Amino acid sequence: MKKPDLFRSILAVAACKAARGVLRLTGRGGTAAPGKAALFFARDILARTSEGMEIIVVTGTNGKTTTCRMLEHAMTKDGSPCLANKSGANLLSGVTAEISCNADWLGRPKTKRAVIECDEGALKQVVPLIHPKVIVVTNLFRDQLDRYGEITHTRDAIRTGIEKVPESILCLNADDSLVSSLAENVPNRVVWYGVNTPLGDQRDPEVSDAKYCIHCGTPYQYHYHTYAHLGDFYCPHCGYHRQAPEVALTKVEEMDATGTRAELSFGGRTHQVTVGLPAVYNLYNALAAAAAGTAFGLEEDGLLASLADVHSSFGRMETFRTGQALTQMILVKNPAGCNQALSYVTGIQQDKVLVLCLNDRTADGHDISWIWDADYEKLAGDPHVVQWYVFGDRAEDMQLRLKYAGADPAKIQLLHNEEEILKMAQASALPVFILPNYTSMLSLRKVFSEATGGSAFWK
Repeated sequence: MKKPDLFRSILAVAACKAARGVLRLTGRGGTAAPGKAALFFARDILARTSEGMEIIVVTGTNGKTTTCRMLEHAMTKDGSPCLANKSGANLLSGVTAEISCNADWLGRPKTKRAVIECDEGALKQVVPLIHPKVIVVTNLFRDQLDRYGEITHTRDAIRTGIEKVPESILCLNADDSLVSSLAENVPNRVVWYGVNTPLGDQRDPEVSDAKYCIHCGTPYQYHYHTYAHLGDFYCPHCGYHRQAPEVALTKVEEMDATGTRAELSFGGRTHQVTVGLPAVYNLYNALAAAAAGTAFGLEEDGLLASLADVHSSFGRMETFRTGQALTQMILVKNPAGCNQALSYVTGIQQDKVLVLCLNDRTADGHDISWIWDADYEKLAGDPHVVQWYVFGDRAEDMQLRLKYAGADPAKIQLLHNEEEILKMAQASALPVFILPNYTSMLSLRKVFSEATGGSAFWK
């Protein structure tokens, strides 16, 4: 792609840096607006400011931010500076802002390595400009139906992006039948990752985002499940099946609220690793990071050792010391991710307080019907939930959902603002678990971070 001329590049970079500087001085993130300013002067400024960089792009429905944080940590530990869009601003404007602010005044990148989180729908805009060395696809689940539509539309949008960069190495989740199909009819080298052992309940999931074969429509069969529609799938009619992963989890030795000890296989070699985050979905994030880091060329032992040092990224299993007990914030935004968060919370066998937050703003998706597919019945049946709170633009909808799930209505209290939630957490003698969707997480995190001395979300 033709790069912008030097004069327009200078104007675009200057506008980007100036906009971010002003916004940061006023306490705002400056994550997307600076990119929009740069794009005003040069629509393809990203091609110049990323030229010569080695970049890993991570896309998919769930796990993007955490996988990026793992990879960023591994690269930094490897001894080289690494750029990352930590704020999660992952559309074209957000990626442009992060990379262009990293450039000098002539548009030349100052940091040569980057890990970039990219929205599934924006991949086709971003990757032809930055030509990533590696593209990771984590998983595909129903998410923001009013924006993405059917899940196959999301898969097709990712495929369009992949087709524009045949030189990029693909790291694909072998356990996701939708993700696996992205390897078909493309020349890209593929590195597969997955779980080679059953995890959790082995019943067929009642709600599945990929129940039928993507090629012939026959219901999938499974040798084993991991969670949701992930697992060792195969089609008994046309033969479409899971690929054998090169990077695989072979055994879970111990999992608790602090993390997981597990056994990983790399090309036949076995490694004992610790992942510094709990829950099954974080094992997949660790596998994605390990596969991408290997494809990128990071040293294997250092890459695996770094997984133990990575803890929460903002709003994802993030813990705050608010008072007598800890408060943990776990982002939920679709049925599959929510069910995993609910399994984690119900697995903690101690009395606790739950705060469920629900907004329906543009960044969340206006369609909140997904809460009826999430297994809140499991949560309502947990005898250790002492008190329920609901909050957000659609708090009453969440309250109704909990009532139908079987929660005691007398124990459900509506909170009206973030400060009320903070005060409740500060006074609580029990651990508090907050399960917000995206925009409610951002506003809550700001209040909790300021009260506990945490960093801003873009840091």
